[in-house]
Amino acid sequence: MAERRRAADDRPDGRVRAVIDAVRPAVDGGRFPVKRIAGEPVRVACDCFTDGHDALRVMLHWRGEDEPGWREVEMREAGNDLWEAAFTPPAPGRYRYTVVAWVDHFLSWRRELARREDEADIASAALAGAHLAQEASARATGEDRRQLAQWARRLAQPAPAADLKALGLDDGLAALCLRHPDRRLEAAWPGEMPLVADRERARFGAWYELFPRSASDEPGRHGTFADVEKRLDYVAGMGFDVLYLPPIHPIGRERRKGRDNALVATPGDVGSPWAIGAAEGGHEAIHPALGTAEDFRRLVAAARERGLEIALDIAYQCAPDHPWVREHPAWFRHRPDGTVQYAENPPKKYQDIYPFDFETEDWRALWAALKGVLDHWLAEGVRIFRVDNPHTKSFAFWEWAIGEVRREHPDAIFLAEAFTRPKVMHRLAKLGFTQSYTYFAWRNSRRELEDYFTELAHGPGRDYFRPNVWPNTPDILTEALQFGGRPAFLSRLVLAATLAPTYGIYGPAYEHMEAAPREPGSEEYRGSEKYEIRHWDLARPDSLRPFIALVNRIRREQPALRTDAGLRFLATDNDQLLAYARHTPDRESQVIVVVNLDPHNPHSGWVTMDLGALGLDESRPYQMHDLLTGARHLWQGARNFVRLDPERSPAHVFALRRRLRREHDFDYFL
Repeated sequence: MAERRRAADDRPDGRVRAVIDAVRPAVDGGRFPVKRIAGEPVRVACDCFTDGHDALRVMLHWRGEDEPGWREVEMREAGNDLWEAAFTPPAPGRYRYTVVAWVDHFLSWRRELARREDEADIASAALAGAHLAQEASARATGEDRRQLAQWARRLAQPAPAADLKALGLDDGLAALCLRHPDRRLEAAWPGEMPLVADRERARFGAWYELFPRSASDEPGRHGTFADVEKRLDYVAGMGFDVLYLPPIHPIGRERRKGRDNALVATPGDVGSPWAIGAAEGGHEAIHPALGTAEDFRRLVAAARERGLEIALDIAYQCAPDHPWVREHPAWFRHRPDGTVQYAENPPKKYQDIYPFDFETEDWRALWAALKGVLDHWLAEGVRIFRVDNPHTKSFAFWEWAIGEVRREHPDAIFLAEAFTRPKVMHRLAKLGFTQSYTYFAWRNSRRELEDYFTELAHGPGRDYFRPNVWPNTPDILTEALQFGGRPAFLSRLVLAATLAPTYGIYGPAYEHMEAAPREPGSEEYRGSEKYEIRHWDLARPDSLRPFIALVNRIRREQPALRTDAGLRFLATDNDQLLAYARHTPDRESQVIVVVNLDPHNPHSGWVTMDLGALGLDESRPYQMHDLLTGARHLWQGARNFVRLDPERSPAHVFALRRRLRREHDFDYFL
């Protein structure tokens, strides 16, 4: 009997009748944070109801992770037991939100009173309302208490039914009562949902990658940070926001790779920057040929003056002569013969680098050292990191390290370079990576592009997976670029720059349309900068530099291209024509893009506009302003004709201008 009584005492309070059935957005039920941008509303929805017909009140609670108390926003019912509200995180950082709800007897009483017509029913209801108002006055203070007590007395006094009903439904007095609700039987969502608010660069930006050692304007001379500083105007002039540098550390001499990934280096071969570490130091050191720490700080400051941020490569691996290999042999995996196991990804072999062993008994010291690398470069003013192959390192390490960094530096951005299985890429994004590389480089057909970017924009990863879209990298020269000529470089740039708010290119290879593979069937560049110094003639007359600058200017000027929402694909009757619309949530900015996916032949066809989604009237014309050419076209209705010749322009990037009025036979547009 005692055991039965104790079990009954452990039950939750059975008088709590509000049910909170789901809270959205949520990533894995709240295991991982949702990602948003600071200063923009975070919209939260929940399914909430109760038994019977009583009225509910539902509140959204939110706070900064380190704040002791909740801020509260009342949620509004949107139909079908769906409740919605929003809050705005004021600054980058970590936040929490949850939902509470209760059956509100005053609101239930007021709703019922509004439906009553019988005079006796109204008089009885007024007495019940007086009791509720008196209870509210006991919870109130000051003037609110006085007014509520007075209202209770008036409701309790005999009066004509019409007067009592009007008094009970008085909006001002009701607002007083709602300010002091009875929340003793409040239900709470079982848990706090985490949210990370980032600065805007986490969502929108254009990245440009270059090798500092190839930045010299003198053929054959090793480039320096000072040479990169001279390139800043070139990069900023094309409209890029982030200048990404491959590893800038000393390069190992043992097992150094030669040109085109040759196993044996010849005298003068500079090796791969990803083979990190030599006698001069490791991950916190700078390659002596590039300059000094002070030179690097000057570069970071000079970039900032031009609206650029420097992003550094973080590659957690060591050349055989990295100091850590000698000082901490337990951090590396060894073969049975006692030698260190170099990195492999069959059929690729990386004889010039050693991976870390994250199962080492000395893992705490390893974690501390790796985070120390991030701390070092953060202290040097770097806030953006491109992380090399994070999927080959411990997931637990990334969740810890990024979380620790972001607590002290909430403006830090981490890009995951993980071309691997989808679920692994998504897990890294959940663990804390701000942005992620994508499969865009290998998506070429209309169906492939529509399916993939629909998934990115509207799939379950939309709350945490931010794509950073690259048509090429030092490791990736796709067949589309090898055989498509100038039109392929133009069309792939437009696609990358307009399908997602963040994209990047590896240059100057891209604007110079480098297309020669190391050998047939390879995606490696011939004469790859990964293994040798290249000299680039930035004044080449055939450079894509003006076109890239134009596309980046369009991106900056069109708010629809700065947001990660509002992507919708449009039907065409030609599979070589890809069409899609991008818009801001308020639809004040709308951009329509049409791309010819065939770099060799002109294509024409009909594009079907989604008039309802675009807010267009079937009976009225609208203007399509091609931002690439400056041409303006007057379209009407859903189906409109386009023709794109890749030798002239492989794409349209239209700004949609809706007509407002007609005066004196002239058309006026937004």
